[in-house]
Amino acid sequence: MDNVAALAREHLQKATASEHGRSAHLFLHEGPLRQTVIALTAGSALDEHNAPVAASIHVLSGSVRITAAGGDVDVPEGCVQAVPQERHGLTALEDAAVVLTAVTEVAE
Repeated sequence: MDNVAALAREHLQKATASEHGRSAHLFLHEGPLRQTVIALTAGSALDEHNAPVAASIHVLSGSVRITAAGGDVDVPEGCVQAVPQERHGLTALEDAAVVLTAVTEVAE
């Protein structure tokens, strides 16, 4: 069992120390399900990338912006937002830690 709050704190510290302003840790990998803590310093971003089959972002601290051709969405602390089913990016509006929950394949 992982303490997600402790992982968020740890990776915010690592992101602050990183020249790229980010740190991540995959803490649950069960079949097609993945959960990852991602920490970003203010202004840091994950560049545009393809969407998994299904995903959501839960903002543990700070706030982030999901960027996509279909429109940007600001997600404040404590909120959960579905990830768009198109290429998208993620930018920290302030120092932030999120849990990305993703399904990487369709169950047969």
